[in-house]
Amino acid sequence: MSYLVPPGLYAIGSPGPQDPVVVTANYKMSYDLVRRELSGRNAWLMVLETFGINVWCAAGKGTFGTGEVVRRVKSSGLAAVVKHRILLLPILGAPGVAAHKVAERTGFRVRYATIRAADLPDYLDNFMVTTPAMKQLTFTLRERLVLTPIELVTAAKWAVPIVASMVLLPVLSGGELLIAAVMPPLVLGAGTLLTGAVAAPVLLPWLPGRSFAMKGAVAGGCLVALLIWTDSGTTGWLEAAALFLAVTPVTAFLTLNFTGSTPFTSRSGVKKEMRLALPLMALSLLAGIFLWIAARFF
Repeated sequence: MSYLVPPGLYAIGSPGPQDPVVVTANYKMSYDLVRRELSGRNAWLMVLETFGINVWCAAGKGTFGTGEVVRRVKSSGLAAVVKHRILLLPILGAPGVAAHKVAERTGFRVRYATIRAADLPDYLDNFMVTTPAMKQLTFTLRERLVLTPIELVTAAKWAVPIVASMVLLPVLSGGELLIAAVMPPLVLGAGTLLTGAVAAPVLLPWLPGRSFAMKGAVAGGCLVALLIWTDSGTTGWLEAAALFLAVTPVTAFLTLNFTGSTPFTSRSGVKKEMRLALPLMALSLLAGIFLWIAARFF
């Protein structure tokens, strides 16, 4: 689970004083992707100290920033290693780096190359000219789907114990472990988890609203409607209301957590949404639990 690469200047291939200097973060996945795309070439790779955070997030936090670029250029002795004075930075690092200040303090000019590491070979072969496609950030169905496993693993750490306790509760109360008693909490738990961590991210563009919490709540509401419909009308109105109030905040929370994987959220925007959504989620969940208990007596 160590995702940090020691910061410093690395050689890819057998670079010389005229070869390009590519800058990246010391998040291991970022480092590995850039190194893989530059394999078979001669290049210098300058790794900044971002404390294991990827380029875009580190730029927003300030660790992939002007001061760190300047420090790394000086500490690595880059001016004595290469004859040119050009640093190739990822476009998503631009929010944290003031190019003119780097030039003033180091003598190196900053060029923002591409968004994706995969475009670096074409960029270098194209005389370091960034094409419109290299500037375009997409978030396609496949790109959203590939991110859902980590969301599932993260959510499962707390969801599995909760679902397990719901399954074992009748046994601990002196009852029997029957399939008929086990299936409802399993279906509800798995359905809630998959809806918030997989279905909502996959359906992100088509779910209504701009708020991630709202999108997750809508997806959760659809799940509850499906569960009630497949229950052949045996669910009472108190149980239906409890389901809606308890499931929707959980799916909303899981979808809100997905903001960290998307290319169109901001730190201030996420904080604002959390301030508004989290108290409503907590109230809805508590109300759902209260109605569920009430449904047992009425």
